[in-house]
Amino acid sequence: SQPFFVAEVFTGSPGKYVTLKDTIAGFKAIVGGEYDHLPEQAFYMIGGIEEAAAG
Repeated sequence: SQPFFVAEVFTGSPGKYVTLKDTIAGFKAIVGGEYDHLPEQAFYMIGGIEEAAAG
């Protein structure tokens, strides 16, 4: 999931923009098992997939 710009006023977390190309690439990587070693929480409220990998 990603933080949305419209929710920033309520959450205090800035919104993130992820391009469609990056979204599809991240999805393929997840489905392909490249991130199976990461806990589910690593994918919560991030921007691109590289943020999950960075920890």
